[in-house]
Formats: sequence, structure tokens, C-alpha cells
Amino acid sequence: MDLHSMDTYIKSLIKEAGHRIRNSFLVDITIETKSDANDLVTNIDKEIEQFFISRIRRDFPGHRILGEEGFGDTFEDLDGVVWMLDPIDGTMNFVHQKRNFAISLGIYENGIGKLGYIYDVVNDDLYHGIQGGGAYYNDERLRPLFDTSIEESIVGINATWITPNRYIDHEATIRLVQHVRGTRSYGSAALELAYVASGRMDAYISMRLSPWDIAGGKVIAEEVGAVTSNFKGEPANLMKQDTFIVANPSIHHRILSEYIRLK
Repeated sequence: MDLHSMDTYIKSLIKEAGHRIRNSFLVDITIETKSDANDLVTNIDKEIEQFFISRIRRDFPGHRILGEEGFGDTFEDLDGVVWMLDPIDGTMNFVHQKRNFAISLGIYENGIGKLGYIYDVVNDDLYHGIQGGGAYYNDERLRPLFDTSIEESIVGINATWITPNRYIDHEATIRLVQHVRGTRSYGSAALELAYVASGRMDAYISMRLSPWDIAGGKVIAEEVGAVTSNFKGEPANLMKQDTFIVANPSIHHRILSEYIRLK
């Protein structure tokens, strides 16, 4: 796979998709719910996924597609070249705010991340990474992450995980919130991954993310030295929903060992 020619193609495809999304602000959108009342999907999510799939099928017929809205292929393995796509990551933000959402795309070959893209559509900010070739913000190379401490860190975490819940010990996450310099929650896993990769945050923690949420950002973040895993410290799961953390390497282990307690 020629990564550089693929990179040029994908950037053009993503920018065209972003243009289509911005144009959708001028028309009425149809909103539906999926697993619960807060799990939203719009006709634009579906149309953008179908746009990507039509182009991929045309230009890369041997590749497979794992898309959030279900228009791609069925998967039992990650053999060959797989495009992992979330057409609008942060649909609730898209619906309510018309900002703080992104296109997230990762290209994997036999389970190994080769190319990653996160496109902040409204701000026209593109983060991308190439395996072994670095990570970039609007084509400016991102620097490797500097060591930091918990006390100097800004951590992305949803407020749900510091209230009583059935998944993790909220008392431990309260201690994390008390010890860090600050917390943030943007409502888009892709953007939070991009912010860790670019040094705007030092870690991002989530209880439930799917492969298309993390596939693009994982490539980008790892190119600057960030560490990604589930809460057990195992490699991030690219076949099913799982816990997830991306962090500056100097604090990754401490967060998992001191502040995350699975029930």
C-alpha cells in the first residue's frame, strides 16, 4: 500500500465530505435515536458514510469498510486493508451546537494502523498521522509529547464517571479529578484524541468506545508517543466496544494503577 498516494487521496475525500456536512447546516436534518434517547443519528451521518463507501468501493474495491452507521462490511477479523469510519463523531454536538464534532477515519492493514485522520469540520482543522512518518496538524508536524505529571495535567473525562455508576469506582476517579490541574469534556472522542496528540490535553478516558471512535486518533496519537490501551492495560480493541485511555506516556500507567478501578 502506497501510504503517500493514499494520504493525498484521503485528504481530498475528507475535505469534500466536510464541505457536504457544512452545507447541511442550511437544510433541515432528520434526527433518530439508536441505543437510547441520547444516542443520536441523523440523515447526514448516514449520507456521509454512504458517500465514503461509494468512493472506497469504486477506487479501492479490495478494501473493506467498518462504519458506525452499518453500511459497510461485516467483520470477523481485520485481515487485509480496513477503513474504520465515523462520519460524524459527536453527533449530539452536531445537532445541538453545530460545532465540536469531527470526521474520524483510520486505515488499517492486517490490524496495524497505517493512516489516521481527524477532521474538525467547522474549524477546518485536519489532524493526520502516517505510520512511521509522524503526526500533523494542518500539515505542520506535531512534536513528540513532553513528560508531565498528574498534577500538571489536563484530562478529558465525562462527568458521568465521577458519579455513582455500575462500571468503575467513582471515588477513585474523584481523586483523579482532585489531583489533576483541570478536566475537560468535549463530547467527541476523536477530537479528544486529537487534543492529546497535539498536547492540548494530557489524557482522555472513556468507558465505552467503538473501533471507529478511536481508529484514526490512535494512529495520530501513537506517532507523537502517546500510549493507548483499555483499562486493563491491554492494546486498544479494534473489533468491539471497550474501555479506552490515551495518555502522555509519563502518566498512562499511574492513571490506570491509581485512579481507575473496574467493578
